[in-house]
Amino acid sequence: MAHRLTLLLSSPRVAPGLLTRDAWDVLASAAAVLARDEDEAQAVAVAESGMPVAHVGAEPPASLARLLADRAEQGEVVWLGSADGDPGLTDALAAEVSRRSDPPEVEVLVGSWDVPGARLLDLVAVMDRLRTPGVCPWYAEQTHESLLPYLIEEAYEVVEAIESGDRAHMLEELGDLLFQVAFHARVAAEDPAAPFDVDDVAAALVDKLVRRNPHVFSDVEAETAEDVTANWEAIKAQEKPHRDSPLDGIPAGLPALARADKVLSRLERAGAGQVAAEATAGEDVGAQLLALVARARAAGVDAEAALRATLREVEAQVRADGA
Repeated sequence: MAHRLTLLLSSPRVAPGLLTRDAWDVLASAAAVLARDEDEAQAVAVAESGMPVAHVGAEPPASLARLLADRAEQGEVVWLGSADGDPGLTDALAAEVSRRSDPPEVEVLVGSWDVPGARLLDLVAVMDRLRTPGVCPWYAEQTHESLLPYLIEEAYEVVEAIESGDRAHMLEELGDLLFQVAFHARVAAEDPAAPFDVDDVAAALVDKLVRRNPHVFSDVEAETAEDVTANWEAIKAQEKPHRDSPLDGIPAGLPALARADKVLSRLERAGAGQVAAEATAGEDVGAQLLALVARARAAGVDAEAALRATLREVEAQVRADGA
């Protein structure tokens, strides 16, 4: 008789029951399949497949290790890993097996892995918990409007992190920006008039990306980056026929230099370069600033980024001088 204990690990972010063939083979040949609680999703899926699952309840790691080792002496046993990863169990098993004269063989079998993007499910779950009534008064009282300053701030912090070249900082700030998206989607899901959730946000984005990139998802040809941009703008124009001006849709809240760059770009594409030339010909400060943005565009320089870089140099020098 085989004395083997198999720890079957699976991702809680993958639908229960989606296991490898090796995992199902081990389950089918086991003398006993054990799990902690009867409501463990993986245990429910295995039981629904026709394999009996015994539930041992909440046991401390040392007690659970001893129980599993004892049962393995009677035949092949499979432990369905709990969603929390059974903290402390592997160490307790190592200690239990090492003190036995004839210990069972212990095997760890991974039955399913996280797919790319699976941790986004954790973000949704955390956001749901934070927003649950009675959990946290601050999260409960937030609205789309109250969150706007944080959204803007986090976007700028992402820019700063990217320009700093600090990868750890970039990772953190991108996470903060992603959290703002998840937060707004969670608030939107509660709107009684026109609710939508994070899945709707993702679905709309996917549809847009597929629609606006026919050179990737269809049979349209685009050999250069300029071709891709032209296709994107043409499709965008078809989607938004209500826009009367090439300047429609430029956010008024953009920083002035960034907005100037966007306006000049739109005018160029619309064949209204003469308007831009006239606007930059004046002697007032505004016209001169716009002319500088035009010069930066011609040189392939982002005026807003260039000014930020210069300001960082000034700030660094001031700090170094102790001023």
